[in-house]
Amino acid sequence: MEKHKCGWCLGDPLYEAYHDEEWGVPVKDDATLFEFLILETFQAGLSWITILRKRENFRKAFDNFDYQKIANYDHSKIEELLQDAGIIRNKLKIRATVSNAKAFMDIQNEFGSFSNYIWAFVDHTPIKNSFEDYRTAPAHTPLSDNISKDLKKRGFKFVGSTVIYAHMQATGMVNDHEVNCFRYEEV
Repeated sequence: MEKHKCGWCLGDPLYEAYHDEEWGVPVKDDATLFEFLILETFQAGLSWITILRKRENFRKAFDNFDYQKIANYDHSKIEELLQDAGIIRNKLKIRATVSNAKAFMDIQNEFGSFSNYIWAFVDHTPIKNSFEDYRTAPAHTPLSDNISKDLKKRGFKFVGSTVIYAHMQATGMVNDHEVNCFRYEEV
């Protein structure tokens, strides 16, 4: 018997694998948190499946999301990225990735890790929601509004409340799996 999954992922093997293995699993590792944050910023205005299909290209283009390297990207590296058809070639988002890497490291210096900073917003414990249908989950919440404001105050770009809520879902800060999804209790 096939397990019930959240409706948003059905029909695409890549989407289903992402749902089954990653989405909603609590992430405390700074490198992974940075990767998801950058992918979410590139996703703004696009579909997540578009980003998933380009994820390996993003990893290659952005030095496996090594924020220390990214923080030091110069004009020539940015120009190189703008020519890379394997990623989303948005100049503002590429430049934001560089400045976000710097702001990410500033948070690490202040809080010991980005994980300590971001997870403190949920008292280091995932919020478990109870949605019957993924379409009833919010696009943002007062909490994602607050995190977004704080990140922007710290110099981050392309981190609106909707982007931040998607990041919270992806990294398990909130469990928005449908209640009858097999992953709901697992994560």
